[in-house]
Amino acid sequence: MHIPDGYLGPETCGFFYAVMLPVWIASSRIVKKTLKAKQVPMLAIGAAFSFVIMMFNLPIPGGSTGHAVGGVLAAILLGPWAACIALTVALVVQALLFGDGGITAIGANCFNMAFVLPFSGYYIYRVLSYKAQKSSFRIVFAAAAAGYLGLNLSALLTGIEFGLQPVFYHTATGQALYCPYGLKVAVTTMTFEHLLIFGWIEALVTGLVVKYLQKQSPELFTNI
Repeated sequence: MHIPDGYLGPETCGFFYAVMLPVWIASSRIVKKTLKAKQVPMLAIGAAFSFVIMMFNLPIPGGSTGHAVGGVLAAILLGPWAACIALTVALVVQALLFGDGGITAIGANCFNMAFVLPFSGYYIYRVLSYKAQKSSFRIVFAAAAAGYLGLNLSALLTGIEFGLQPVFYHTATGQALYCPYGLKVAVTTMTFEHLLIFGWIEALVTGLVVKYLQKQSPELFTNI
């Protein structure tokens, strides 16, 4: 789901940096106020876990990649604002040191994977697990479903961002200057791969880790 350099126009890249800047500021302030000292190592582990799991990616036709993210898991355990920080750190390190995702597209990648994914997944999880007991299987189901839906929403938005580029940026003859694929191709490709494969991987990883922690460290689910 990482967007490389050269697939988004400069105005699009600038727009997503502008959108994410207040999100990053709000995240840092909220995390500073709400994150307990004993949760700081968990925040670091969440960033490292997301970094590692996102490195196992497969190319998707059109210039992007498909992979699990771990963002919903981080949001369930730490809250969506902390998850936003953890995923942003992972994405920036990947872009700067490993070339996984473009530097100009950091804002867009963070919007899709560090903002939309953890926040949507977190609130889906809260709705599905409403009033569930900490030992209930509904917790595991809610986590897995939230991971699946959150990842696919993020993939859908990535496809839309790709597909709009030929509309916004093209020559006088209609030739695309950046991503060459329109909405039909880009959205279909991104959503199909994630609905069929990567969403289930995200669901499986999220559900299994939550099931393990449910037995070993139920105190982590303080928001139930």
